[in-house]
Amino acid sequence: MSVWADAGVDASAFDLIPEPANATGAAALCLHGLTGTPYEVRPLASALVARGIRACGPVGAGHEEGPESLAETPHEMWLDAAREKFERLRREHDRVFLVGVSMGGLLSLRLAQTHDVDALVVLGTPLVLPPPIPQLLPAMRWFTRFRKKGPSGIEDPVARARHPGLDRMPLDAVLEMIKLEAKVIEDLGSISAPILVAHGKRDKTARPRDAERIHREVGSREKELFLLERSGHVASVDYDGPALARATADFLGRR
Repeated sequence: MSVWADAGVDASAFDLIPEPANATGAAALCLHGLTGTPYEVRPLASALVARGIRACGPVGAGHEEGPESLAETPHEMWLDAAREKFERLRREHDRVFLVGVSMGGLLSLRLAQTHDVDALVVLGTPLVLPPPIPQLLPAMRWFTRFRKKGPSGIEDPVARARHPGLDRMPLDAVLEMIKLEAKVIEDLGSISAPILVAHGKRDKTARPRDAERIHREVGSREKELFLLERSGHVASVDYDGPALARATADFLGRR
């Protein structure tokens, strides 16, 4: 996988299995964000495994070979890859949960609209990208296919410095994410699974009001909103990461 990262960071896919004596029979599919890596969801996965829940964190479709590959990957392929992993877990476990960060949150919402999901946790999920990004994208693509990027929005400078990810954002991939957002928005009310919606209050990539909208519009009877005071977009590895990990494990552990 073509990423920039601190040499000590593990950005690879994972499949974490709880000790047999602690296993609950449940599993969670953990999905990272656009240009991100499974590192983003690993802290949440570790908390789940400690509660007896198997946690799988694949590399997202199109991310394996770098920005050029991602630029050629439509959002349907992101969704198909996640669906395949989810269905495999469903065949092997009594209960299957979804945990998604940013684009991974969008994929989780979409899967919850079309599949029998036992519960889900979404973090930093964008429903509508803030202006002027959507308005400028069509014109920008005439001049460049990629935008150089640094670490994702993380308030903690130490965590920000070591955070792994692709070094360029394909503009075509952003357009694909906008298409996925439209599908998710259209059918938010069909989601009935228990849901925890978390969002960093200092997130400048996806606005906290998107979390409030998700929480308000999903059809779930059991739903919680958790706004993280000190964190940015990837709150799972930011200042509030430990609190989010505990909340995720508590929420899914009860189910």
